[in-house]
Amino acid sequence: MAWFKKQRKPIEPPDKQSRVPEGLWVKCPSCGQVIYNKDLAASLSVCTKCAHHFRLSAAERLRALYDGEWQEYDHGLTSTDPLKFTDTKPYHARLDASIAATGLNDAVITASGWINGIETVVAAMEYSFIGGSMGVVVGEKITRAIERAIAGRLPLVIVSCSGGARMMEGALSLMQMAKISAGLARLDRARLPYISVLTDPTTGGVTASFAMLGDVNIAEPKALIGFAGPRVIEQTIRQTLPEGFQRSEFLLDHGMLDAIVDRREMKDLITRVLRFGVPARAADREPARQAAKP
Repeated sequence: MAWFKKQRKPIEPPDKQSRVPEGLWVKCPSCGQVIYNKDLAASLSVCTKCAHHFRLSAAERLRALYDGEWQEYDHGLTSTDPLKFTDTKPYHARLDASIAATGLNDAVITASGWINGIETVVAAMEYSFIGGSMGVVVGEKITRAIERAIAGRLPLVIVSCSGGARMMEGALSLMQMAKISAGLARLDRARLPYISVLTDPTTGGVTASFAMLGDVNIAEPKALIGFAGPRVIEQTIRQTLPEGFQRSEFLLDHGMLDAIVDRREMKDLITRVLRFGVPARAADREPARQAAKP
């Protein structure tokens, strides 16, 4: 019977040289637009069709804000797992996995550099590191950044992207809320500006402390910002929440934010704000440094 059957050759896969490499294109989760990766990077990871803001890493945040290179501080600080916490797996295993995946030792990068000629201290949070959660190391690094800004008479910018306090460090993580807030009070007494940039998401203890304490609070469009989750709130108050609740546009309408700014315009707006409040010595330091170069 095999004589009357047509033998079909299996379809051969295309030549490897002709295949399109993976990761060259990204689909926007908001509008479905397919975007070339280089075009997305050129627009600071903002969809060119609907202006959806993709999440950025902490290092990408610093590259978007600083004029060029920056000096990072306290990179070597790591958690010691003070509670020896274990849930579905040990906390130290989560730390090791996050360190390997991100190349960071915890969920924030603190640095100093120049934003359009103004020397500024910036702390940028990394969501990929255990949800950007705030533990002892995050609290210590941000507090040191505040103290460094006070010592150098420099402005401070904190870019928040976090799920809140880190449960694996218990009350020690909650103490960081008061610690950082006390540092910001000293910064205020020193009459140095603090700009808080809230991105998607900014929730929990971070929202309940330093993220909302800026002299100017700026958010990206449609960022999730809140303390407890919507489901928890609905179960507590037994009411249906309004449309867009806990999004940056809702918070701006209710007076909790000063501005919502497209990421591509963020650096220029921060520069304008800093020129109002930064000490003249810090603002003039870059031109003086450039003039001193041989």
